[in-house]
Amino acid sequence: MNWNSTLYDKSHDFVSKFGEGILSYLNPKPTEKILDLGCGTGDLTNKIFLTGAKVIGADSSSDMITKAKSKFPEIEFYQMDARELKFDATFDAIFSNAVLHWIPEKEIVIGKMYSHLNDNGRIVLEFGGKGNNQQMLKVLRDVFIKRGYVKNAKIDCWYYPSIGEYSTELEKQNFRVVHAEHFDRITPLKGNQGIKDWFLMFGDYLFVDISETEKDNILNEVQDKLTVTHFMDGVWHADYKRIRIVAVKDKAFA
Repeated sequence: MNWNSTLYDKSHDFVSKFGEGILSYLNPKPTEKILDLGCGTGDLTNKIFLTGAKVIGADSSSDMITKAKSKFPEIEFYQMDARELKFDATFDAIFSNAVLHWIPEKEIVIGKMYSHLNDNGRIVLEFGGKGNNQQMLKVLRDVFIKRGYVKNAKIDCWYYPSIGEYSTELEKQNFRVVHAEHFDRITPLKGNQGIKDWFLMFGDYLFVDISETEKDNILNEVQDKLTVTHFMDGVWHADYKRIRIVAVKDKAFA
């Protein structure tokens, strides 16, 4: 993904706003050292910082990190892939919002989180769960197939697990899962082209080898087909399903 931090902050700030809900599960303390994994442009990192905790932000996107540093110069931010975490220090907690569904190599990421936690440290995660954007993606793939773009219809780099699947992966690497939920979160989108803008921001890679004109035609058709189900009270909505998980690095559980 090539992330556009300006578009992200302007039209898709719902990512961090909805992510504020999981901060209560983190409950940061002023003495704690916390990693915000996949921090984006740093809005939630700053929320943690304001509690007095020592927080560091990490994100794989150089554009996101540059923007985060400019917005919150008092916080440390690093460009770093979750699959290649490498900090000298360990953390009391690792927080991650709307990130892990982008990384199919969950075993690697879980291992990295475990190795970067202090004993009894915790992870607090929210990301797309099984069925996330199912209706939107089905309509897009149907339109791809109808127009002859069969290869594009098969592209899928997202990882949307069930609670059981992800909890099992955590337990395999000796995390103790203390909270897990899978819930619907119908999410309002900004603007009168909300569905189109969502795909342009988060799914642009699905349109590889398709011209800009044809991409626009496809998105117009997709948005039109979703009007009945995804346009409510004058606002476009995404059919999100999210997972929230809290787990602890408990040596007794190993």
